[in-house]
Amino acid sequence: MRQLLSRFRHHLVVFFAVLGPGFITAVVDNDAGGILTYSQAGARFGYLPLWTLLPITLVLIITQEMCSRMGAVTGKGLSDLIREEFGLRITFLLMALLVLVNLTNVMSEFAGIASSLELFGLSKYITVPLSAIAVWFLVVRGDYQSVEKVFLFACVVYVTYIISGFLVKPDWKSAAIQSIRPVLFLDRAYIYMLIGMVGTTVAPWMQFYLQAAVVEKGITPKDYVESRIEVIVGCVMTSVIAFFIIVACAGAIYYTVGPRDIQTAAEAVDGLRPFGPYAVLLFAAGLFNASIFAACILPLSTAYSVCEGLGFESGVNRRLREAPVFYGLYTSLIVSGAGSILIPHFPLVRMILLSQVLNGVLLPLVLIFMILLINKKDLMGSWVNSRWVNFVSWVTVVFMIGLTLAYVGIAVRGM
Repeated sequence: MRQLLSRFRHHLVVFFAVLGPGFITAVVDNDAGGILTYSQAGARFGYLPLWTLLPITLVLIITQEMCSRMGAVTGKGLSDLIREEFGLRITFLLMALLVLVNLTNVMSEFAGIASSLELFGLSKYITVPLSAIAVWFLVVRGDYQSVEKVFLFACVVYVTYIISGFLVKPDWKSAAIQSIRPVLFLDRAYIYMLIGMVGTTVAPWMQFYLQAAVVEKGITPKDYVESRIEVIVGCVMTSVIAFFIIVACAGAIYYTVGPRDIQTAAEAVDGLRPFGPYAVLLFAAGLFNASIFAACILPLSTAYSVCEGLGFESGVNRRLREAPVFYGLYTSLIVSGAGSILIPHFPLVRMILLSQVLNGVLLPLVLIFMILLINKKDLMGSWVNSRWVNFVSWVTVVFMIGLTLAYVGIAVRGM
């Protein structure tokens, strides 16, 4: 018994030692894009989209675990491995696509900051520049350990959405039934929403960030078991939060005032007002926390990926003069993302939803490279994928390509 307790204590200590990359990467999925995508899903389709969360969670766990394993075993980032195994030309093209898609994601985070603080009567012309400066200083003037502690604290604030879900008092029986009843039909808005839900939860940038963070934290194969647990815990928490966001907006909007598209964050909050001021406050506070949290992570992830892939120095533990390209790209993404939101009449929510759909379109391409890399025995040794993991991964690739083609086909037919 004493030996069992000693072993458990050892694993617990190692778990908290490696806690950070997997948990942060999974939870930051619920950024401004995630929150507004899930809110739109609940407001437009009620509890119907809840069934997607189970398969999405499975795919999220598998993709995050693969990146964590590759980082621990090889000691290299994903873009670094792509360059070594597939060449600089392919890496450059992939990085160019990633930068373009991630720029829309960064724009969506600052759109989330603007939308959340406008609910308190604060102008975006003040809040967005101040937030951009705060984000820049947090990462550029900090080191990995201090930045990670701030990010871990931000993860706790996501509990506000769970509380909001309970305040709405939804039909739990109906929500539970829809959670296990798959519904798929060829409706343009529905397919667009499905692509966005997958894209916001299993975003391409996450894979690059997680693997780079695992490498920077120095996690090795001997820490792998605890690191995998951390990844799984983060993924499950992500889906739990997504569940409550959909349930809250379905109960407050779809089943109260009828199905509708959310055009502004204020519309989502207006649906919560009948359930008390705390429901509104918690939703708005959660949106701000998620937005500024991801506004740090997304440009950081992009800078990591591009610099690793193209052979430049990178990392928040390096000084500005040691990694000028890394910090230059990080700064450019923040300035461009925040600056675009200051354009008058900028469609904030539409930009947020579009960015998540673009994530879903790019995801299959990133997954293909990941699957090919992790199955190379000369690279991974005995740590290659099992047949089951490969099966789920390839099915995901085919399904996402199929959804994208279906959406394009319906859109072209409707023109």
